[in-house]
Amino acid sequence: MTAKSAAAAARPTVYGYPRQGQHRELKKAVEGYWKGRVTAGALQETATGLRRANWAQLAGAGIDEVPTGDFSYYDHVLDTSVMVGAVPARHRAAVDADPLDGYFAMARGTQEVAPLEMTKWFDTNYHYLVPELGPDTVFSADSAKQVAELTEALTLGHTARPVLVGPVTYLLLAKPAPGVAAGFEPLTLLDRLLPVYAEVLADLRAAGAAWAQLDEPALAQDRTPAELNAAARAYRDLGALTDRPRLLVASYFDRLGEALPVLAKAPVEGLALDFTEAAAANLDDLAAVGGLPGKRLVAGVVDGRNIWINDLEKSLATLATLLGLADRVDVAASCSLLHVPLDTAPERDIDPRVLRWLAFARQKTAEVATLATGLAHGTGAIAAEIAANRADLASRANSPLTRDPAVRARTAAVTGADARRSQPYPQRAAAQRERLGLPLLPTTTVGSFPQTGEVRAARADLRAGRIDTAGYEERIAAEIAEVIAFQEKAGIDVLVHGEAERNDMVQYFAEQLTGYLATRHGWVQSYGTRYVRPPVLAGDVSRPAPMTVRWTAYAQSLTGRPVKGMLTGPVTMLAWSFVRDDQPLGETAAQVALALRDEVADLEAAGTPVIQVDEPALRETLPLRAAGRPAYLRWATRAFRLTTGGVAPGTQIHTHMCYAEFGDIVQAIDDLDADVISLEAARSHMRVAHELAAHGYPREAGPGVYDIHSPRVPDAEEAAALLREGLAAIPAERLWANPDCGLKTRGWPETRASLENLVAAARTVRAALTAS
Repeated sequence: MTAKSAAAAARPTVYGYPRQGQHRELKKAVEGYWKGRVTAGALQETATGLRRANWAQLAGAGIDEVPTGDFSYYDHVLDTSVMVGAVPARHRAAVDADPLDGYFAMARGTQEVAPLEMTKWFDTNYHYLVPELGPDTVFSADSAKQVAELTEALTLGHTARPVLVGPVTYLLLAKPAPGVAAGFEPLTLLDRLLPVYAEVLADLRAAGAAWAQLDEPALAQDRTPAELNAAARAYRDLGALTDRPRLLVASYFDRLGEALPVLAKAPVEGLALDFTEAAAANLDDLAAVGGLPGKRLVAGVVDGRNIWINDLEKSLATLATLLGLADRVDVAASCSLLHVPLDTAPERDIDPRVLRWLAFARQKTAEVATLATGLAHGTGAIAAEIAANRADLASRANSPLTRDPAVRARTAAVTGADARRSQPYPQRAAAQRERLGLPLLPTTTVGSFPQTGEVRAARADLRAGRIDTAGYEERIAAEIAEVIAFQEKAGIDVLVHGEAERNDMVQYFAEQLTGYLATRHGWVQSYGTRYVRPPVLAGDVSRPAPMTVRWTAYAQSLTGRPVKGMLTGPVTMLAWSFVRDDQPLGETAAQVALALRDEVADLEAAGTPVIQVDEPALRETLPLRAAGRPAYLRWATRAFRLTTGGVAPGTQIHTHMCYAEFGDIVQAIDDLDADVISLEAARSHMRVAHELAAHGYPREAGPGVYDIHSPRVPDAEEAAALLREGLAAIPAERLWANPDCGLKTRGWPETRASLENLVAAARTVRAALTAS
């Protein structure tokens, strides 16, 4: 096919779409089902309505080929485990008894059975359920969900393409099941898994699928020769099948790199590649392998992860370059639109001029369709759209919102001394022990306490004008007093005020910092039914006034025990926002760090003895390829130290990270120079404690002994067993007892019971230590 005919054939598509609905209908239905207020039939009816609305919106925007199978009640990787029959032994009875309840048990656990481990989906803020596999795993095909959703879309008259997690990525994301001997690699199960994928693909073809998409984002990471050989074998075997749809193998989030020639040679009919700035090298790499003659190329030129409008002229130039490199070039977003909010239209609090800079999922589908039209019919066909786009881009570039000379001057004046504590850790530790007087295995929590219905109602009442600020603050003060009283009664050593006044750990600060914009309806799925509203970081950042001092000081006035000041760190403030793309991330991080440094100084001046600066996103923002990691870790750890470097030796600095793979960033954790770090460890069976020990980590750590993402209440002996496992790696004088993460999403009954058991466990283990 000539470049001209390839352009004429250009069609718009996307890989996935937000699941929740405009008003988070899915969240409400699923949580209602868990509580017994919504029947399984009603839940399924809600899901059907949401899928149909999504397809209708996509088709109405001009999307030629809608995705199916991307919809999920909880997580698409968990859906894949169900599809291939990889149900852990401890959950099989529940799944056999009731597939839906068993599905949610795998995700959330029950009082009797632990859930699957949860961790971050590559370098996004989405969490997936980690498959558990072993040498005895027997796969079996269950294509019912995929076939049903494809049939549903086809019956409605849509051209549809099923989307599956690819077999190589699925195995590379998996972990050995508990009890499996060390050294087992899930990828060794590939030959056992491929026949199951073959059966699913045959079922989809029989149901009417012309194409099927297999997502392989794991191949955009550094891969060993053995892993690349496995990918070659997988797609050689799947491509050789005769009873299958045409195959589109999709990669995103980074350059495909050394995996590109592997997939280019594979007997599949198409590749989908990311051509945004994050993966711009794909363009050169594709030309270097001679393009994709005879194949379909789906070009991801619209950023599926951030919310800024596309530069249409720049994207058209990229698309024009791609013509001639493939038999057919189609246009898409760079990845699933799961990672962005649904629609800018309901946003009423953002200046309309600024709102034109933003593109959520619905706006991105329109951009994809516009670009496909421009590619197929020339720029004249979209002249009006290009002119409007050019004006909006210029408006943003020239806006005073984006640049503050005072902020830039302060950032430029930072020195190396500003990012260092005044004394080394051993001297600080001695001063902190004298000041705090804590026992062995001190107990604490990570920060937030349950956001009760009363707290949420108070916030809604304030917004609606049903109560005034004084009335709202009275309710918050009462909630803080209750949280402090409970912690004292439970015997917790270092207390928190519970964060009742905070709507979200990033949004709360963003609303008080310059340079940020808050959305009202910009919900994005973090995991399961947990949705967040990432703020938009649009301009230079500063802190006009103290943000947390009042409530922290109030909480401290209620108790003689130390109360932690709680802040969100600069890297997490970036990672969990839609960050500006018009300057280097390190520069933005330094601005945020200096704003937080002012807050740390004010907390310390108010007498706060312990200050926690959370950085749960440090690991998730790690570049997918090793070549980009040193530079990232340099500016990320420097930003943290810039936030905390000004405090006195006797002020104890904590940090927190959760639900990520920590082994490859232990040196960065060390480089933060925090006095205490709390980390997720319950679901991963205290692995991180041993990773810290292997590194020789010299400071204090609290590997979590209570998994807060499950409703189950661990008993005291379970928590004590985890503490003993922690002691096998970390000396008692440096080990803390705490939950995995904040308690915002939990209810009070389970929180009380779990924390009381945690304190009892610490006392039991402490008594044994002192007796010996």
